[in-house]
Amino acid sequence: MKVVISGGGTGGHIFPAIAIADAIRLRQPDAMILFVGANGKMEMERVPAVGYQIKGLPVAGFQRSWSYKNILFPFKLIGSMIKGWNILRQFKPDIAIGVGGYASGPILKLASWMNIPTFLQEQNSYAGVTNRLLARKASLIFVAYKGMDKFFPKAKIILSGNPVRKDIVDLSISRHNAHLKLGLDSAKKTILFLGGSLGAKTINETVSKAIDQGKLDSFNIIWQIGKSNFDNYQHYKAKYPHWVINAFMDDMPLVYAASDVVISRAGALTISELAILQKASVLVPSPYVAEDHQMVNARSLELAGAALVVEDSNADAQLISVVQKLIVDQDKLNSMQKQISEFAFPDAAGFIADKIIAHQSNTQV
Repeated sequence: MKVVISGGGTGGHIFPAIAIADAIRLRQPDAMILFVGANGKMEMERVPAVGYQIKGLPVAGFQRSWSYKNILFPFKLIGSMIKGWNILRQFKPDIAIGVGGYASGPILKLASWMNIPTFLQEQNSYAGVTNRLLARKASLIFVAYKGMDKFFPKAKIILSGNPVRKDIVDLSISRHNAHLKLGLDSAKKTILFLGGSLGAKTINETVSKAIDQGKLDSFNIIWQIGKSNFDNYQHYKAKYPHWVINAFMDDMPLVYAASDVVISRAGALTISELAILQKASVLVPSPYVAEDHQMVNARSLELAGAALVVEDSNADAQLISVVQKLIVDQDKLNSMQKQISEFAFPDAAGFIADKIIAHQSNTQV
């Protein structure tokens, strides 16, 4: 079977795509898999790093506010359609899988025109524009949240959850052993601050202020600052050697295992990881994402008692006090851990792969 997988732009699109590819190859070792992404985006590095071939398109997103970049948009789209057409003609895939992001638009649209069966995977509780545009021609649409029939044809929807990295699903290290490996005091509660690979300005500024005011002295702190902000905060790493402070965390399963409460943006992939690991969290949704989808993600968990939400604009005034109150309330932590587990789909990638393969088998009979 030949499979083309397209999408990307962020880890929230790339990691599920890779997980699906791994699951397909596990079931069909001779499957030929080709990724198609956007030139200059992180998928062009991350995908080859795990052993898959990827082709890049010159496609770029349309800016919702005025930008000179929009002048180039139609030319990049036409160039992407031409290159995408050539990629599909040469590779001759049996199926095409789109995981969202503007890179998947040209390839999935072209695949449907060429009568190649298409499948979509939507990570968020508020569907992205690209997937909404592609839904009518898709064979199946895999979603992570209930109620997605307001965006997609109900008959095509399959609730699958979001595929996550295998090392997260297979996490087996205990909290105590994680503390030992990280050099943390197991007698103290541990707060994990995550801002994503690029960093979250609001979270970083709030953490910095709280540290300077001594509000976090009684806790273990694990702080992923992000590469774009690290220079501004790296002095904390030397000042607090008993904490774990880095631009990146090389071993995310380890820091998850050590944490009692996670403070994070509300990206779909992060939420899926928190659900699988049953972690209590305080979510600070990014206000800078399309359709405010992180807030929609976060509120769906809050409504179920699975997370607490602090709006970005209120983080400076509220975030640390909310965390301080939560981390000493063991009953609340236990309840949140139980409720977020209801959102967990540990083998989402395998489930999606099985459904796609079965659909193709039935179609070809």
